This record gives sequence, structure tokens and C-alpha cells, in this order.
Amino acid sequence: MKLGMIKSNFPNERRIPLLPEDIRDFENELLIETGFGEFMDIADTDYEQAGCRIMSREEIFSRADGIFSLKLIQPTDYALIRPGQIIIGWTHPLGSGKPFMEEQAYPKDLVVVDLDNRFPQIFYHDKMIRADWIPANAVYQNSFYAGFAGVLHAFLSYGLIPDDNTRVAILGSGNVAQGAFHGVSKFTSNVKLYYRRTLPDFEKKAPSYDMIINGIEVGSWGKPIMTKAQQKTLKKGAFVIDVAADAGNAIEGTRFTTLDEPIYKEDGVYYFVVPNTPALAYRNVSKVLSRQFSKYIFKKSIAVFKEVAHDNL
Repeated sequence: MKLGMIKSNFPNERRIPLLPEDIRDFENELLIETGFGEFMDIADTDYEQAGCRIMSREEIFSRADGIFSLKLIQPTDYALIRPGQIIIGWTHPLGSGKPFMEEQAYPKDLVVVDLDNRFPQIFYHDKMIRADWIPANAVYQNSFYAGFAGVLHAFLSYGLIPDDNTRVAILGSGNVAQGAFHGVSKFTSNVKLYYRRTLPDFEKKAPSYDMIINGIEVGSWGKPIMTKAQQKTLKKGAFVIDVAADAGNAIEGTRFTTLDEPIYKEDGVYYFVVPNTPALAYRNVSKVLSRQFSKYIFKKSIAVFKEVAHDNL
């Protein structure tokens, strides 16, 4: 099978999901977009020496059986997608990828593979099939860096490095929250972690914190961790950092911010809700993604995704 690797055109994305050093004994023929490794200073010739073919973006879409795009394929590429192709990456079919599913996946009979870190799944027609040969948490470091790099960027954007006079709360115990704690603990020990079961205690103490860092994703189906009413009780100048980037959900009513404009102020409270913060540490994260994706995604023939999808109809 021919697997095409295209550069993600998601804003500020710099992670490289496949490095030449990890290309060994792949069952797929790799078609690599020109300039694929530029952010890691990897020349096209390095990929050619590893056995890949270098092509334009248009050529890859026209020849590949499957397309790997780290982030969701953007509408500018929709016209290039061929019926029946396999689309692999962080596709988020039940979230931000819903428009892609409705406009492209269903009409074009696409097999869509979502590499969710907890539940990697294949989406085909109305079916969701667990890709059980891909272990959960295979790229947990990506989430860790979301928390770690996210809080560092938030502190500098806000203009305050926390010290022992700064009261900090971290919500969650998963990879994102652990990364956030790793970052905060470099500067202060005045930090309290709250888990889902202790969130009622946090609700009582929230007004006393200078910084509140959220590492929990609840999605549009979950109950907000902080309602709009609760946010109005926060102290003036408090800083809410959502490194889970669950805009509007975990912290009710919030909106996404960007790397260029990472913070906004509302009712005296500052908010940081930048998505894609692992890309801030793209040189670290690229090595992790390449190693793990090579082992579980790229090495094995991608025909397996289509076979499993058709077998489950």
C-alpha cells in the first residue's frame, strides 16, 4: 500500500510525525511531501536515502492509498481527497472533525482513523471500531508536553513567573495535568492538585487562587468544572490556564486563543486557551511521535484499516 505523508497546514504546527531514523522494514511504500522535514532541518534527500519517494502535495493525494496528516485535513485540501482513501491522524470525528466527516468522509466512502491517545478508532460509515493493535497512551508524552509547554508559554504571556507567593491550583491527574505540574514545580511549591473526586473542595477554595490550571477535558457532553457563575467569584486579576484546551466546556464560556494572541480578559479574569501547545516543544515531541507511530501505525500495512472497516459493516 502507498502511504502519503503530508505536511499539516494547521496554524503553527511544526511537529514532524516521521523521522528518517525510524524508517526500517515498513510494509508500506512511503510518499513524502516536498519539504516535509524542514522544521527539524531534515532534507528531502534524507528521506530518499531511507527509501521514500518525494512528491508534491497534489501528487501524493492522487497516488496514495492512504493519507497521514498529523492534524485534521483542512478544507483547502478537500478537493484533492479521492473516494475510498484512508485518512489517518488526529481526525477528531466526534469533535472538531464533524464537518470533515459530513462533507468528505461519508460522501467519499473514506476510512477515517482517529489516533486518539486513549481510544484509537476506525470510523467507517456509521461504525466506530477500536483499533486494538494500537495501545492506549502510546504517545502520552505529547499530552505531557501540552501541559508542560502550555503553562510555560502562559506564564511568559501573562508576564508573571509564579513564586511561593502565587497560589496555584491544578485540576486533573492525567498526562496534561502532570505536565503542567512539572512546569509549575520548577518555580513554586505553593501548588495544590485537585482530582475529579476532590473538585467539590476546589469549588469552595477557587476564589483564593491566583492561577487555576485545567488539565481535564469534559467535552460538549460533560458538566463544566467551572460555571460562568463560579468564575465571577474569582479574585480580580486571576489567571485561568486551560492546557486541556477544552474551550467553552471545562471552563464554561471560554473561547480558543492563539499563539499570537494567547490571552484575553473578561470580567477581571484572564484566560489562556491555546490549542496545540505540544507544538511549542516540537523538537522533543517529534521524536516521540515518530518512534511510536512508526511502531504502531506506519510499519504495518495500512490495508489493515480498510480490512477491519469492511469486516465490521
